[in-house]
Amino acid sequence: MELGSLKASWMASMSENSRSFVNSLEFNSNEALLNVFDVENVNFSIRGNDVMVFLHIQKTGGTQFGRHLVKDLDLERPCSCHHEKKRCDCLRPGKSREIWLFSRYSTGWKCGLHADWTELTECVDTKLDQIEGGNKNRRYLYVTFLRDPVSRFLSEFRHVQRGATWKNSKHSCNHRLATKNELPPCFEGDRWTNITLDSFMSCQYNLALNRQTRMLADLKVVGCYNISAMSKSERGRLLLSSAKLNLSKMPFLGITEHQQMSQYIFERTFKTKFLFPFEHYNKTVSSETLKELTEEQKQTVLEFNSLDVELYDFAMKLFNNRFEKLKKLDDDFEAHYQEAHNSGQTFAWDLLSDEDVEI
Repeated sequence: MELGSLKASWMASMSENSRSFVNSLEFNSNEALLNVFDVENVNFSIRGNDVMVFLHIQKTGGTQFGRHLVKDLDLERPCSCHHEKKRCDCLRPGKSREIWLFSRYSTGWKCGLHADWTELTECVDTKLDQIEGGNKNRRYLYVTFLRDPVSRFLSEFRHVQRGATWKNSKHSCNHRLATKNELPPCFEGDRWTNITLDSFMSCQYNLALNRQTRMLADLKVVGCYNISAMSKSERGRLLLSSAKLNLSKMPFLGITEHQQMSQYIFERTFKTKFLFPFEHYNKTVSSETLKELTEEQKQTVLEFNSLDVELYDFAMKLFNNRFEKLKKLDDDFEAHYQEAHNSGQTFAWDLLSDEDVEI
């Protein structure tokens, strides 16, 4: 089948919302997207029908942030954590079964291991109905962390070298799992240990490549995992535009390299406080790996993750834009900004840990 016919067939199979996105995409400017969401008036209702959904992208420091959410938010009804289960019950004040947080450490991986935007938006509502019983109208507020693409990619490479595969991830799109033909494995056996960086980058189906863009985009706009539906350049263009749009609609975006600013933005956006400061790692696995690369390898990593590079550039503009807005509205900015950072408290992260904290 010719490319034009494939694309026509793909468009016909898409939902009306996805088709509308593609047809109108010419193309939201970055400047317009910076002000899509009004972070000044989120008005998160923990007693009402609001649910915070944490989209956890691998190797962005999300494990630490996920623990912060369940363990040290200053809440009327704190999450109740169970060491044996490595889970916490995050329930609304005054309600015995209703959940306000959908995340790894609260509900578990109900929509799949490291579920992406596509999987979460197709799954969360159904799973919460099953947990709570009955059908409810909820407002979902997605939050996530992004990281410098080169550092994140190298961190994932090292993690895979140590034996990680995330083989239990579902990779579902449009309520269908990706087939082996659509997403063939990059390695044989159970693990991909001792892989070289060049080999790691050479597999076109390696989901570490441009992971942040893919996980934040609506994959339905590109025919899910069917890469034959359009050219590589068009697929990349649509994925990037979708990821930017979805990111701009999220009330909170954290940046791994800017922990204190991320904490401040979260606290001012959701009008709450963390009891313990976010931690910043000056020395990471990826920073050590970067020193070992040749200039050619560094350039190749950038080229192979070009979508994530552009997404991160947009994310930083969005992040800084929101920070400046909230700062301008804060009559006591200096005190609030330093408050958590200077708390002097420590937290035993290992109480909930079931994986290393190297980033």
